This record gives sequence, structure tokens and C-alpha cells, in this order.
Amino acid sequence: MTYQQRRTAFSERLAGVADLAFFPRSADLQYLTGVPRDIPNFGAVLHPGAWLEGAWFGPGGTPLLALPRMTAEFGGVSGADDVVLQVLQDHDDPAEMVRGFLRSFALPKRPRIAIGDATHGATVSALQALLPDATFLSASDLLRPLRVVKSDEEIALMRRAGEVTEAAFADVLARLEHGMTELDVVTEVDHQLRRHGSLGPSFTTSLYTSGPHHPLLFGQREATWRRALTPPVSILFDFGAILDGYCYDFGRTVFFGEPDDGYREAFGLVMASQAAGIAALRAGRATAAEADRAARAVIAEAGHGEAFRHRLGHGIGLDVHEPPFLTAGDDTPLREGMLFTVEPSITRFDTFSARVEDVVVVRPDGGEPLTAGFREMLVVD
Repeated sequence: MTYQQRRTAFSERLAGVADLAFFPRSADLQYLTGVPRDIPNFGAVLHPGAWLEGAWFGPGGTPLLALPRMTAEFGGVSGADDVVLQVLQDHDDPAEMVRGFLRSFALPKRPRIAIGDATHGATVSALQALLPDATFLSASDLLRPLRVVKSDEEIALMRRAGEVTEAAFADVLARLEHGMTELDVVTEVDHQLRRHGSLGPSFTTSLYTSGPHHPLLFGQREATWRRALTPPVSILFDFGAILDGYCYDFGRTVFFGEPDDGYREAFGLVMASQAAGIAALRAGRATAAEADRAARAVIAEAGHGEAFRHRLGHGIGLDVHEPPFLTAGDDTPLREGMLFTVEPSITRFDTFSARVEDVVVVRPDGGEPLTAGFREMLVVD
């Protein structure tokens, strides 16, 4: 669909539910208008009046995009499709500008305002002050049914993002050596992603390393990044490329040294679990929870169920993680064109772990992986 077609479909969903919708700069906004997102920062970078940054959608008509001067000048919004741009100068009053927008929409006395889930609290507080009699609801919930099933064009774009990701991984593999630090490897991954055409990593590139001398540590990057990778150790990769705003998510395991029987078993089970999960992604014939259950059974029946610590996967597209989720309790029926990661793992804290991850399209007779390389046991001896 074109951006205009997407907006028309969203307007139809908005009608009768809300009088006006607001989306901050986000994947939702990019989906509707093409307004791009930039590479994120760790700390906030604020501009005067930053709370008004986003677009307003009335019942039909052209979206009104409001941006602070700094974002407008440096934010790369020139590719936006059919959007009226209003720029807030550094010395302007953002509340007065938004008050003018709201008057132009001729809202009822008690308006219903749908706001995107990524809207900042400062924006919500300012809107409540400007619209004290308004009722607020989620615009993302209204839009999500349109985003969850991907078009052929979106799937093709994700396939290309997967190609960039695999090309980067191939060049990383060629440079792996015993004694590299985790930071060395992460830096190489991020470099190769950009070298092959990605805007950058779609999320913080992660390694999960484990072995007798490499205890698995979650969430301690400043400690783990300094560790030298010396045999024997299993190295679990988790990363992905960004292409035209779409995010890939990919995982493989590399072993430094000679794999023992325990690692070989874990690797084989993870690959078999993924195959079962992919086969279960049958449009109109299964739910998200049933796909999770099919993959989990392979590892659980082998006696390692406690080491499969997370859901099987998640929706993916303009965001890295999107609903629905392949997890127990999510009974969303699978529909053709949905995209999910399928990422089983066996993670153990004091011995060897393994994981694999690919993005998979739901099809009538089972899933179609968008990446399929590097499925053999990868060993750097």
C-alpha cells in the first residue's frame, strides 16, 4: 500500500472512535507518512518545544507535522509523503502553536484524542492542559491491525535486510580469532552492518557467551565486553540490520575450541526446535501459542526445558519487537504475511549454550524463513 492508502485505512478505523489522532516520531508515524526515524541516542537530546514533535491526523485530510527547528533542519524529513510541515522556532511558544492546530480541527467540547503509544509523558501532560475535557485512548491499538500483516513489498524489504545481515555476519566470521574481546566482536559486527548498507544495528548488538571459564552474564555489558574469548566457549550472536526503516533480527552460535558432547546436543536441539516452530507457523491453522508450544516441546522432551528461558519469538517489521508474540497465552490466530522471529535457545550459566534466530513469514503450509545461511555448526578451532 502507498502511504495515502495506509492513511485512508487508518482514517476508517479512527472514524467513530476518536476525533483526532497524534503520533510522535515513531514507527507508527513512519508507517503512515514515511517520516523517518534517526539513530537513537543513549541519553535524551532535547530541543526547545520538543514535546510537540509529531503529526496530527484528522478525519481525512493531510496530516499536520509539527517539529522543533533543530529536528526539522537535521531530521531528514524531506522524504515525507504529502505532509503539511509546521516548524517551531527556538523562541516560539509550543503551547500556542498546538492550540492553533487544535482550533483548526474544530473539535467537539469533549473530544476523544487518540495518541500513539510512544508519546512522551511531557506531551501527554501538555495536551491534558490544553484539552482538559478530552478523553485519551491509544492510537497504536487502532493502527496495529494494519501493521501486523506485511505487504509483499514489506516482506521483500525485510528479505533484503536479512541479506545485509547475513553478509555482515559472513565478514565477521572471517575475522574471528581466539582471544578477541566481546567488545572486539560487537564492534566488528556493527562495522560490517554499516559497510554492507545498514543504517546501523536495529538494536544494541548482543553476545551471550558461556562456558566453564565464561559464566553467562545478562545485562552487564561494561563487564562482559572486556572479557577475552578463549576456548572453550560458545558465543551466541543476536543482531540485525536496518533497511529503509525496517528492522532485522538474526542469531547464530559460534564455538571457540573443540565442542564437547553437551554442546553438540544443545546445538542439535536448538536447530530441531526452530524447525518445529517454523513448521507450525501455518496461516489459519494455528495460533501464536501453538507455535511456541511446538518448538518448546523439542527441548523440553529432551530434559532441557528450564534452559529455554523466553518466548519463541515476536512480531517484527518497522520495530524490532512488535505484537503479537509467540508465547504461551497469546492465542492470536496466525495470518499469512505475519512476520515473526523464531529464536529458540538453550542458555546455561556455567557451561555451553546455543541459540538460532531467523525472521519467518507465516504461510498456509508453514513458515518461510527470510534467512537460511550458516545453519551448520560453526567452529573456530
